[in-house]
Amino acid sequence: MIAQSMQHELLLARRMSRLGTETAFEVLKKARALEQQGKSIIHLEIGEPDFDTPANVVDAAVDALRTGWTHYGPSAGLPELRQAIADYVSRTRSVEVSPDEVVVVPGGKPIIFFTILALIDEGDEAIYPDPGFPIYESMINYVGGKAVPIQLREERDFAMDVNELASLITDRTKLIILNSPQNPTGGVLQRRDIEQVAEVIGNRNILVLSDEIYSRLQFEGKPFSIMSVPGMQERTILLDGFSKTYAMTGWRMGYGVMRADLATHITRLMTNSNSCTASFTQMAGIEALRGDQSAVGHMCTEFQRRSEAFVAGLNRIKGFSCRMPKGAFYVFANITGTGWKSKALADALLEQAGVAALSGTAFGKFGEGYLRFSVANSMEKLQQALERIEQWTKQNL
Repeated sequence: MIAQSMQHELLLARRMSRLGTETAFEVLKKARALEQQGKSIIHLEIGEPDFDTPANVVDAAVDALRTGWTHYGPSAGLPELRQAIADYVSRTRSVEVSPDEVVVVPGGKPIIFFTILALIDEGDEAIYPDPGFPIYESMINYVGGKAVPIQLREERDFAMDVNELASLITDRTKLIILNSPQNPTGGVLQRRDIEQVAEVIGNRNILVLSDEIYSRLQFEGKPFSIMSVPGMQERTILLDGFSKTYAMTGWRMGYGVMRADLATHITRLMTNSNSCTASFTQMAGIEALRGDQSAVGHMCTEFQRRSEAFVAGLNRIKGFSCRMPKGAFYVFANITGTGWKSKALADALLEQAGVAALSGTAFGKFGEGYLRFSVANSMEKLQQALERIEQWTKQNL
């Protein structure tokens, strides 16, 4: 019997129309399709370290698998890892953190997702950086909140303007999102910037989601967390994880550090969604935090070296100008001199030059006029990408 075609319309909940996406994965899919057609593509679109996970971390995971860490664990995370995280955050942020303030989740995004689900009601306002990680805006919109962008400007090295932040805060503001080092710009909030953000918040009951996933990949100076500002620890949700620091993107493990009463609610969201994070990866996470850290330093040094070389190369290409990022592994290039819109140029470079990059508009409306290149690729490939971009500009500008 031939099956009948579907007769019933798919009736999605209205909130699904407000849910965005992460363009990097869409561009990666398109780039892979072009490769299957025989086209050579240099991948500078995806935000993933090109290094292997450190061997000591892999060995710890293998040992955990062999010794039975293959079953359910507590929704908030294994006590052993929560203690290791509490110790690490206490040491690096100069605050006292206990394990009951830690929630371990599969990747960094669930902390964004759960925080916004737990805190933002319809009509509540949340301030987020633009250009910025697209999931911030997507999740605020999804839950029915009002997403309030604060523009990050190139003339400020993409650091937040605290005076502008002050002008955006209203009686409806419930959450402010910070990200430093920042995706996509590579900008960094200096200690004075962060202290001024705390001053602007004052005694208001506004929470801060501080996305510090790239904190170990800051090129100069010591990262400073708003959690370290007196009076701000109880109003801060710190987001960090293992993906970027230890090249563990596929392991799916991140964590949030927050006041214990909020951690209880975030844990309930874990119970209702993922149950728990894989136990053997958590055991590997303990080794990542407590074991040899030399691989992290090597990666940071190499990303800085690549960024310097790629920025120098872009600044020699007609229509491109670029500032040196201060952290992470992204280069955010100004392309207004080309006369092209960001999305059109990103598509052209992919299809005609074989270089996969992301339009600045993938990170918000204020990303127009920019392209984001990930330098998480070899120096040889980065040089080839520069040659291809320059050749394309000579033919098309």
